[in-house]
Amino acid sequence: MTTTRDDFQLNFPFITCIKSKDIEYIGIVLNIDTHVASIYDYTSIKSEVDKQRLIELGEIWWWESNRQIPINIFLKKEMIFFREYIKTFNAKDLEILFGPVVNLGEIAEKRVKRKSIQLVRSTRKSK
Repeated sequence: MTTTRDDFQLNFPFITCIKSKDIEYIGIVLNIDTHVASIYDYTSIKSEVDKQRLIELGEIWWWESNRQIPINIFLKKEMIFFREYIKTFNAKDLEILFGPVVNLGEIAEKRVKRKSIQLVRSTRKSK
């Protein structure tokens, strides 16, 4: 399955392309925060069968999840095989060329905001 960068961008909405130190990496993002970025590097997978399996799992994740949960959490058992293809980068040296980005920190932040409760003391005087 030989696929160009443009094919990925048009046909696979869950694929992200990043650039670090003038090298482009294509794959599925695990997490990108202010310090570290991790991605399943599709280009480092040698077996065409394994590449196809990663694409299939990406499609499952993309269409059956809310897309905010990283693929390795949503499909925990299935993604264990691809652990050796994870590449980690310094986020400051990273440029996102196209594709979705997952950030676990934003999920936690949104959840805290949703659950906040404001308590107001009554100003009525008791008799």
